[in-house]
Amino acid sequence: MAQLQCIVVTPEKTLRDTPAEFVALTLFDGEIGIAPGHAPMIGRLGAGEMRITHANETVCYYIEGGFVEVLNNVVSVLTSRAIPAEALDESVAMEQLETARSRAANTPELMAQRDQAINQSRSLLRVARRASR
Repeated sequence: MAQLQCIVVTPEKTLRDTPAEFVALTLFDGEIGIAPGHAPMIGRLGAGEMRITHANETVCYYIEGGFVEVLNNVVSVLTSRAIPAEALDESVAMEQLETARSRAANTPELMAQRDQAINQSRSLLRVARRASR
């Protein structure tokens, strides 16, 4: 059976370079699942969960922005932030959400920044809660 190769790169390092049977990613406008033989594509990542399945094990990460490229069964994930889900703390994520909600927003630019921070914090909290189950 064909396999994927999943490469996750942040500005600091190559975080993961591993075979996979399936990769699920959060795009800026929804979620995508990638299996072997997927059509070539480039997508813009959003904030949310990335799941890499290999040998009946699933590894989860919180990712924040960037791009994904799928070509010849290689999934290249270039993201500004990737944190293993088990390293997330639900209480810290909740605190970040409260901080984002209390940000000043008296101009359109500040409102957009506040809304982005709220959305990222909600995504972080969702991944942290799912990992703690």
